[in-house]
Amino acid sequence: MTMNEKDIASRDAAWRVELRNEMSAKERSLIPRVKMPMLDAAYRVSCNDEVNQGLSEEQAVTEATRCLDCPDPQCVTGCPVGINIPGFIKNIQRKAFGDAATVFMSTSSLPAVCGRVCPQEKQCESRCIYNKMRKPAVAIGYLERFAADTRRMAGIKLEVEKAEPKGVKVAVAGSGPAGLSFAGDMAKRGYEVTVFEALHEIGGVLKYGIPEFRLPNEVVDAELDSLRELGVEFCKDTVIGKTLSYDDLLNQGFRGLFVASGAGLPKFMGIPGENLIGVMSSNEYLTRINLMGAGRGGMTPVAQGRRVAVVGGGNTAMDSVRTARRMGAERAMIIYRRSEAEMPARAEEIEHAKQEGVEFLTLCNPIEYKGDEQGHVTSILLQRMELGEPGPDGRRSPVPVEGAVEQIDVDEVIVSVGVSPNPLIPNSIEGLDVTRRGTIEVNDNLQSSLPMVFAGGDIVRGGATVILAMGDGRRAAESMDKYLSATL
Repeated sequence: MTMNEKDIASRDAAWRVELRNEMSAKERSLIPRVKMPMLDAAYRVSCNDEVNQGLSEEQAVTEATRCLDCPDPQCVTGCPVGINIPGFIKNIQRKAFGDAATVFMSTSSLPAVCGRVCPQEKQCESRCIYNKMRKPAVAIGYLERFAADTRRMAGIKLEVEKAEPKGVKVAVAGSGPAGLSFAGDMAKRGYEVTVFEALHEIGGVLKYGIPEFRLPNEVVDAELDSLRELGVEFCKDTVIGKTLSYDDLLNQGFRGLFVASGAGLPKFMGIPGENLIGVMSSNEYLTRINLMGAGRGGMTPVAQGRRVAVVGGGNTAMDSVRTARRMGAERAMIIYRRSEAEMPARAEEIEHAKQEGVEFLTLCNPIEYKGDEQGHVTSILLQRMELGEPGPDGRRSPVPVEGAVEQIDVDEVIVSVGVSPNPLIPNSIEGLDVTRRGTIEVNDNLQSSLPMVFAGGDIVRGGATVILAMGDGRRAAESMDKYLSATL
């Protein structure tokens, strides 16, 4: 960090001290938390426009003023990538938006993405001192999005410090959040980084899995351009393990491989009728629509059901059911075997789904899909459930209510009950240890049984959040850098 960069990030900088002295903690705590402006629900189900509209400058500055600039900021400990949260927030308060971007860009390669899709309420915001005061936490995610978007729309170019070129090539398998985070950090360290993506668009789950009404493609593309400016190269339509083998990478001079291929293999429940036409996974449904233009008359059309049931209660289930509404579903339902309180989806996504007319059939579990003579799904048999004792994860286990079965009519079912890692890369690299779940086995440094191969994100975790995957990318970059520096 240069002296200037230290000054804009330091709590002891004169301007930070002056800001703290302008208002007492009690006065700051009386400022109400900002509310995110959003599109009207009736309008937004007719299009794919982004629902959350972002904060105005006045709203952002006021919300940043709420931050108490704690001497021991616990919000930072709640962030998997360790962003200097008070540092960028206080720069927003003084309207130094470019400086705010500089602070978080030193640790985060995808701030505009994180500001939109990270579960801040379970991470950084959950550690905010306001929670102990029984007040709403500072809207950290909203402020991160504001600073990132302001930088992008104003065309502010950041001077990111890079190490001297090392002349060492490293490869990344997968262009999702783990791979992109790793690529950015390794480029800053002076490595020549090439990211290989199996699909025809760079971005991984950020492009094919998350709809544009939550994360516009132009935002992802802008983050990718920032990585290109760092020197990261991208290679599309390349499947590591098939198009290029591990040995091919070694022969091309790559000295390290970070596997970030995600978990794109969908799980099903193993109940009768899952092979009926109209029953598909969220992976297939969202990929066809988000990446292949099925909702815009593309080459891979998808059925546009009038009565659509989505099985599951996570963020992907919410993305699927809200997409179904935008595809014209008159009745769109979430079917979840626990109560709403146990749903893993973000509270904001649940609320947005309700605003858009989604029905929630909780404490229900599908036991069979029925079809017509042509093999199309026509209905679901639902078993009523009740909550029993807590399971190993602390969540109360759903138990069937004897004799309580009902049938509902549907013409499309989207199954969103989890994913597994695609076995292609783990099975194609000889000597790579794999767990029983199909994930790559790594040590605390995210290094695999092959010293030159590191892995992170869903290929290790089996399914997690964008920010946890990004955290893995940062950790893996630090670990691979230490390994290569010691061996080259």
